[in-house]
Amino acid sequence: MTSQPAATLRSRYVEQAASDLEENRRRQRELTSRISELQQEEAMLLDILRLAERYEGLPDPSRVPEQTHAAPPGSKSRRSLLGGVLLELLAGHDEPRLAKEVREELLAKHPDRSPTPQVVRNTLESLVAKGRVQRHKQQRAVMYSLAKRPEIRVSSSAARNSG
Repeated sequence: MTSQPAATLRSRYVEQAASDLEENRRRQRELTSRISELQQEEAMLLDILRLAERYEGLPDPSRVPEQTHAAPPGSKSRRSLLGGVLLELLAGHDEPRLAKEVREELLAKHPDRSPTPQVVRNTLESLVAKGRVQRHKQQRAVMYSLAKRPEIRVSSSAARNSG
């Protein structure tokens, strides 16, 4: 009789230990995931802090230079948006251009800028999404050109109101 209650007790201990071990492993996975999230948040906050320190001395800290669309007259410290610069570069060509070519021209004409090839492609794709640039595919190559603006037609009601 003593062997059966001992076996039952051992069985309970084994089950409880297995359950505790599984719960421990689940909790470790949760904590590992949370640590990863916190590390990503920390990196993002450090980037924000670095940016804040970088632009701390600007006259208007609410607007960083990359937020302006065009450099204000007489102020060389502010730069226009990368998208605007890329549009200007594309406007100087009649033929579609590779993102690599656009970037090379950007680096040559604006040595103070050094965006990565991926940033140039992303910006060009953003301009495509806004309808300001057209994407052309030639075999495996993707080329970009300034979007053709449709002619603006004055409606009859607008013509009556203006006259």
